[in-house]
Parts: sequence; C-alpha cells; structure tokens
Amino acid sequence: KKVTISLLRYYYLATALQRFHNPATGVLQGNYIIVTITMMKFAVASLLAGSAAAFAPAQQCAVKTSLDAMPERMWNKMVDKNERSKAMPFLPRPINLDGSYVGDVGFDPFYLSSIDKNFAGFIQPPSWEETEGLPTLYWMREAELKHGRVAMLAWFGWLATDGAFGPVPLRFPGAVYQEVPSSFVAHDIMVSQGSLVVMLSLVGLIEFCTGAVLVEVSKGESDREAGDFKFDPLNFLKGKSKEQIDTMKLKELQNGRTAMLAFAGVVTQAGLGGTEFPYLVPYPNVADVTW
Repeated sequence: KKVTISLLRYYYLATALQRFHNPATGVLQGNYIIVTITMMKFAVASLLAGSAAAFAPAQQCAVKTSLDAMPERMWNKMVDKNERSKAMPFLPRPINLDGSYVGDVGFDPFYLSSIDKNFAGFIQPPSWEETEGLPTLYWMREAELKHGRVAMLAWFGWLATDGAFGPVPLRFPGAVYQEVPSSFVAHDIMVSQGSLVVMLSLVGLIEFCTGAVLVEVSKGESDREAGDFKFDPLNFLKGKSKEQIDTMKLKELQNGRTAMLAFAGVVTQAGLGGTEFPYLVPYPNVADVTW
C-alpha cells in the first residue's frame, strides 16, 4: 500500500515538472527551481520509505486461530471424564446420571440426559407465566415410567385377548369384540367401528389432568418425585422404610423396561406372521428361512 502511494506521488511530481519545463532552453523556469528540487527530494524520500516498509518485519500482535475462536465444547459439560458408566464402562459417565435416581446405572449412550433443556414448555407456553422449569432428567424419568407402565398393560392385554392365559380369550362381550381374529388386526377393526375413539378421549382426559401436577412442579409449588401419582390402592408402600420403597420402585422400573422390549418383540413377531400365541412365525419349510 505504501509503495503505491509513493508511486502516485512520483507521478504528480513528473506532471508538475512537465508544466514548468521550458522546451526552448531545456531547463526549469526560474522561480520554480527551488520548489521543484524540494518536491523531488520529498518524492525520493517517500519511495525509499515505502520500499523499506515493504521489507520490514511484520508487527507482532496477538492473532487468534480458528481453534482459539471456537466456543467451549459441549462435550466437556455433558460427561464426567473422571468416572466411567457402570452400564457401559468404555464410555464416560453422563454428567446427570450420578446415581441419585433409583435404577440409574449410567446407561445413556447418546447422552440425551446431559442436554440442558427446560421441558416445562411442553406442558404450557413459557409466555403464560414465569416458572422454574423441568430439568431434562426429571422429564425423562417421568416419560420412562409412563411408557413402562403403558407397556406392561399393553403386553398383558395383547396376550390376554389372544388367549395366552387360558382356554378362552379375555375380551369384552359382544360379537364385535369376540369375532376379532387377533390382537394384531384389532386396531384397524376398532378404529373402523369407533371403539378407539372412546379410548382415545379417555386417555386424553387422563393426560390433561395428570399434566397439572407437572405445572406445579415447574412453578416450584410441589416437590413431587418424577412419576409419583400417589397411586397405591393396595397399600404396598404403607409402613415401608425408604430402602424398601426404593426396592419396590426399582422392581417397577425394571419390569417397565422389560415390558417395552417385550411388547416391541410381540408386535414385530405378529407383523411377520406369528399372530397366535406364542407368536412364532410360521415357515412351511426351513429352506424358506433367509438370514
């Protein structure tokens, strides 16, 4: 840049000399000699200064590289690098799975529990009122227990209506229910005749009512544990110590996890053709089996 400026100055100097030059004598006109010589000295000094600046070492300043400019890795906040997961020892422990919840064995290979998010917005819009929010681990434990409980009921209901627990299938009276071939096709039949509309309305009402307690938790008005609806009609937990209650909670959680896997397996087998208990896929010839 400095060299360019110097060349421009030299150009203007040459133009000025051409204006004050006498072609007849070949010399500069009288009063402008001193001015012209001074301008020539200034131009030469500018050229030398610009050339020297071009070869001068660059100023030492703090330059941030792309790595320095990058924000802190979220991974460092999502794991405990000093401890391994009990369920998966080859992975670091997710930061939120510290054993404070019953049944916590550190199993979270995708580290979903480490995502910092307020789930209260799934219950009511944040613009309605200020809340403390629902942390990620609380919301996930709530969802795990609910899915586990539904899966236990679904697995039992699927097998019961197919006659797995006795000679007679356990079904509602009436030809519309008794004549359903299997649980696998029951869904489409019940949708077409309207029974599932009633069940969907009932489930929606239950979800709406039970969601109110999550609003209370998000506002800090309740210290309720995740999944605890105080539903114990047979008093299994009455008079029990904390250790005994935690044991019962662990049994429910483990049965729920097993039921989710079992129900998925039953539905898959039925979809492949094994619609009758024990849901073995019928192959007319072993040679027809492809792996």
